[in-house]
Amino acid sequence: MSESNHHTNDKETRSGQRDTNRVQFSEDEESLIARMFNLVGDRWSLIAGRIPGRSAQEIEKYWTSKCTSSSTETSSSHHADA
Repeated sequence: MSESNHHTNDKETRSGQRDTNRVQFSEDEESLIARMFNLVGDRWSLIAGRIPGRSAQEIEKYWTSKCTSSSTETSSSHHADA
């Protein structure tokens, strides 16, 4: 009956931006994901088991999008130095 409030509906939020498919996570969830990743690595199903209502796929998608945006910013700053 009830739907999960964790997902963004990309049909409603489409604005031509890259983040339309990004799943929203609370600060507590983000912190837990980071701590769990440091402990167990990319064992997404194990991490998802610690966060009720989250799938391993959602967590992996969140983490890879976070790492991709971080590495893009880092690599662009290196190009400025060259």
